[in-house]
Amino acid sequence: MKDLYFRENYLQKIRGFYHDVEMIKVITGVRRCGKSSLMQMVSQELMDSGIAAENIIVLNLDQRPYRRIHDADQLEDLIVSKTEGISGTKYLFIDEVQNVKDYEMVVNAFREEGDFSIFITGSNSYLLSGELMTKLTGRYIEFPLRTLSFDEYIGMKKFLGKSVGSNDEEFVEYIRNGGFPLSLKYETFDQRRTYTSNIITEIFKKDIRTNYRIRRKDIFDKIQNFIISNFGSTVSVDALCEYITNTYSSVTKTTVYQYLEILENAKIIQKCQRFDLKSKRVLKGGEKYYLSDLGFYFALRTDNRINYGPVLENIVYNYCAAKGYEISVGKIGSLEIDFILRNNEQDYAYVQVARTIDNDRYDEHGLNITEEREYRPLEKIKDGYPKILLTMDRLLQKRNGIQHYNLVDLMADNMDLF
Repeated sequence: MKDLYFRENYLQKIRGFYHDVEMIKVITGVRRCGKSSLMQMVSQELMDSGIAAENIIVLNLDQRPYRRIHDADQLEDLIVSKTEGISGTKYLFIDEVQNVKDYEMVVNAFREEGDFSIFITGSNSYLLSGELMTKLTGRYIEFPLRTLSFDEYIGMKKFLGKSVGSNDEEFVEYIRNGGFPLSLKYETFDQRRTYTSNIITEIFKKDIRTNYRIRRKDIFDKIQNFIISNFGSTVSVDALCEYITNTYSSVTKTTVYQYLEILENAKIIQKCQRFDLKSKRVLKGGEKYYLSDLGFYFALRTDNRINYGPVLENIVYNYCAAKGYEISVGKIGSLEIDFILRNNEQDYAYVQVARTIDNDRYDEHGLNITEEREYRPLEKIKDGYPKILLTMDRLLQKRNGIQHYNLVDLMADNMDLF
């Protein structure tokens, strides 16, 4: 087995289920985020714990000799041939299982035999959206995998023997390079950008075109490029329709909604809804979309300039999602709170994100404009949940109980926000 950089952030979530024969372990994530490698890590840990190699069966349905396995009977016959005569618990790993029609019937049948611990992966939400998968509700647990977080990015560079600079230096490179694990093996930014661009093409060919009918690929590409180029901005479907119609070709709202959903299912983008703190309800329309990896943005750009506002929001969004927090954009009166977070204990935290509040811009009352903009929404919230400001400033301050952190160091140390 090849040398692997073990992603402890995810392995610690899965370890408690290694020997569970009741639950199917489903690893999901955007293509090339490292799902196959994570399964190798799990199988390696099983062997290191004393499980016999013959009891560990790994089937990658995207590679030879299994890439022609497309129907349920073929998959069942293959599993039987690989496990016949083996006693004890069998640890079955099936990579890119959505390549097989009606795979759910097969994996559930083996699950019901009671001596299979089953792990499956898939690159898109189609994996969990089928009617048969709905019937498996309560019989599987999903483990979402993301591209490298900042601490993993630094850790993998060290693992590969690459030089590592200061946290601030590495953070700027992390922004430009994105977090696709294999991109780190390339030496130049242009090479990494080409690699990420090819991932977008691969996603369309393998995850979108095979599962959806895209009648207007030209319109689909326009919407995809618009969303990727305007990540972190409030999106109005009406305005997007008008933009596409005025600049290219007529399109309906139904088509725009459909194509946005497809991009979500392919895990290129993630929708973040808005929540009104006064009315305590989710607001319809005007959602924000964030990228599953910033590499998608820079793969489409001809320059390397960084617009830190949406970039830092996107990085914080992905960081919080990897922590397992539920995330929404907050609204309190006319002010916006970048993120409302909720953890598994139903506790909340409120987060503002900015590059800096340390500047010399003051209003007529002598108040720092940037500082006021970031603090005022948090100060309007009257409950006792944590209120957090994340910036790249090295000089941190305290104000009305609001916690101020350097987001670069916080992410490098993989800190929990609350």
